[in-house]
Amino acid sequence: MNKGDLIQAVSKVTCTKKAASQAVDIVLDSIAKALKKGDTVAIAGFGTFRVSQRKARQGRNPKTGATIQIPARKIPVFKAGAGLKSIVK
Repeated sequence: MNKGDLIQAVSKVTCTKKAASQAVDIVLDSIAKALKKGDTVAIAGFGTFRVSQRKARQGRNPKTGATIQIPARKIPVFKAGAGLKSIVK
């Protein structure tokens, strides 16, 4: 399922496709903005989105074998909740 499929599913249940598209965009933008601020987004029965910090580390260039320094960075992480895990099970 991609974003278009999600919009289609929402529009079948609630409203027009345009309104469903706006609703999906608002939800995704809200999650992204919260993560950008460093907040955690917990959706009961679904899961939790949070930002994790990766430490700087050394890696290797696979083409040349040379050692390179990989800088520290922040990454988004999703942990599935119990409800979602039981549905997928």
